[in-house]
Amino acid sequence: MRGYREANRQIWNTWTPYHVDSGFYDVEGFKRGQRRERSGNDALEIEAVGDVVGKSLLHLQCHFGLDTLSWARRGAIVTGVDFAEEAIRTARALAAETGIPATFVHSDVYDLPRRLDGQFDIVFTSHGVLCWLPDLDAWAQVIAHFLRPGGVFHIIEVHPFATIFDDAGSDGELRPAYPYFHEIEPIRSERNGSYGAPAAPIRSVSYQWAHSMGEILNALIGAGLRIESLNEYPVVGWAVFPWMAERPDGFWELPREQRSIPLMFSLKASKPIE
Repeated sequence: MRGYREANRQIWNTWTPYHVDSGFYDVEGFKRGQRRERSGNDALEIEAVGDVVGKSLLHLQCHFGLDTLSWARRGAIVTGVDFAEEAIRTARALAAETGIPATFVHSDVYDLPRRLDGQFDIVFTSHGVLCWLPDLDAWAQVIAHFLRPGGVFHIIEVHPFATIFDDAGSDGELRPAYPYFHEIEPIRSERNGSYGAPAAPIRSVSYQWAHSMGEILNALIGAGLRIESLNEYPVVGWAVFPWMAERPDGFWELPREQRSIPLMFSLKASKPIE
């Protein structure tokens, strides 16, 4: 897996400067104190996680830290983690420029217990993160390691059922093209640009893994966490398929006849107090 993970790390290093300059992230607006354009995502995250004032929050796979810093603006004491050194360098620079207090750690998720001490009130991760992880059991163990007793884990993510369909076609048909259940060998993806900067002059080759809903739940349960809630949604935070339409609240939806497809989920799990 090391070779696949290294290839992915290099891709995220390459994507970072393009994402910083993209309208998708609107970094300049963030610097001016404006809300993110992805208002639907923001509202859902705030509703799911709740009041974070004075709470310690560990943000896994934070990319260049924009969402991490948003949690800090809401009053959390934040630590962001990412395996791409260019992303962490950018996150630290953005925190310094905006004067928002934050700690950023350059680390693979699986290596984090060797690179970071302490426990947190909240562990958070969101939107397009699980597909980059080959081993969810080890991921869940890391989450449990960093949660204090009584602490809460939150994830908001694209629904695994939505990821089985071909997302490159343009005819409006939902055609199964990818596995639903986890396989050891990753899915190789080769495309121009990136999700945040589709016109970027780069050719992206990445390696991703499918994870079923059962695998996600059982990994967290196996790590000793208690599932508190699971919600599924017929909308998602970005255009997963080219024929989706953006709603006024910032979410994207399929045509009416396809809206029985779950596109996103949110999950809350807690670490029991022993």
